[in-house]
Amino acid sequence: MFDDVAIVILAAGQGTRMKSRMAKVLHRAGGRTLIEHAITAARAVAAPERIFVVVGHQAEAVAATVHAAGVQSFPQPTQSGTGHAVMCGESHLRQLGGVLMVINGDCPMIRAQSLESLLKLYRDTGSSAALITTDLNDPTGYGRIVRKQGGDVQAIVEHRVATPEQLAIREMNAGFYCFDAEAFWKNVHRIGTDNPAREYYLTDMIAILIGEGLRVTALKIEDSNELLGINNRVELSEADRLLRERTARELMLSGVTIERPETVTIDAGVSIGIDTVIEPFARITGLSVIGENCRIGASSIIENSHLGDNVEVFPFSMVSASRLDNRARVGPFTRLRMGAHLAEAAQVGNFVELKKTNFGAGSKSMHLAYLGDA
Repeated sequence: MFDDVAIVILAAGQGTRMKSRMAKVLHRAGGRTLIEHAITAARAVAAPERIFVVVGHQAEAVAATVHAAGVQSFPQPTQSGTGHAVMCGESHLRQLGGVLMVINGDCPMIRAQSLESLLKLYRDTGSSAALITTDLNDPTGYGRIVRKQGGDVQAIVEHRVATPEQLAIREMNAGFYCFDAEAFWKNVHRIGTDNPAREYYLTDMIAILIGEGLRVTALKIEDSNELLGINNRVELSEADRLLRERTARELMLSGVTIERPETVTIDAGVSIGIDTVIEPFARITGLSVIGENCRIGASSIIENSHLGDNVEVFPFSMVSASRLDNRARVGPFTRLRMGAHLAEAAQVGNFVELKKTNFGAGSKSMHLAYLGDA
C-alpha cells in the first residue's frame, strides 16, 4: 500500500449489452461482484480512504456495495466519457496530490501485482503517465499503442482513424492509467469532445501530456485474459471460469488437494487449510473457512460456514451459515443451516437436518431426524 496513491474506479456505466435490470458491475464472477474484484485489487495499492468509485447507473445500489467494501464513491450524473467521470471527482481528488491511478470497474481479472507493476514503472521511469497494454490476436475496435524507438508511448491511435500500418499493431490500450496528479489536474480541462460520441476521453490526456513534451510509458501484460472487460453474459461466464481456475490453482499450490478441479466451484473469499481434500463437484462459497486435514465430499455445498480441523463432510450434504468444530462428521445427505453448531467430534448422519441448533461434543444423530431451535 502506498500513501501517495489515489485510485478512481470507473463504474458508472449501464452495461446495456448485459441485457439486465441490474447494473453491470453488480453482476458476480468468481464469487464476488465485478466492482468488488476491482476494489480488492485497488486496496493492495492505496489506502481505502484514497479509493473512489464513480457511480452512475443505479448509483444507490452500486454505492451501497462500494461503501460496504470500505471505500468511497462520487456520482457521474450523466455518462459523458471516461475523462468526464474523473472530472466529476475533482473536488475530492485534486487536493490529494501524489499519484492518480484510474482503473476499470468491469475488469475482474486484474491482479493487484499488475497495478503495483504499473506504479513501479511510472516511478522508475519518472513518467508523467503510464498505462497498461496487452497484445490481442484481434484488436479490432481498440486504440493501438504506437511506441517511440526507445519504447515510450508516442500515441494512442483509435481504430477508426488508424492507418493500415497502425491497424497491423496488435498492442492495445487496456484503459488502466497512472498519472502525475499535478500534471493531470493542470491539463484536465483541455480534454475536449471532438469525437463522434461527443464525450471526454482519458486517452486525450495521454495526447496532451505527450504534446507538452512529457514522458508516457506503458506496461505490457502478457496474459490478455487479465484485462478481460465484461460487456455481456458470455464474457461474464468466461471471467467466472477463469477466476475459479485461478482460485483452485492458488489453493492447490498452498497445499489443498482438489480432485477434478474443473468440476469444483470455490469462491474467491474462501479459506482452506493444508491437507484438506475437496472431492469432485463440491461447491464452497461466500466467506467459508475450512481447517486443515478435512474432507469435503462429492457434490456437497458449504456456504458461509466455518469448519475446524479434521472435519469430514460426506457426499451430498449442505452446510449453510453454520459451524463445525474439530473432528465433527456430517452426512451423507445432511442439511445444516441458520446457525447450526456441531461441537467437537459430534456426528450427524444421513437425512438429518439441523436448524439453529447447538449439538454438544460427541453427540450423535445418525439418521432421519430434524432438530430445530434446540
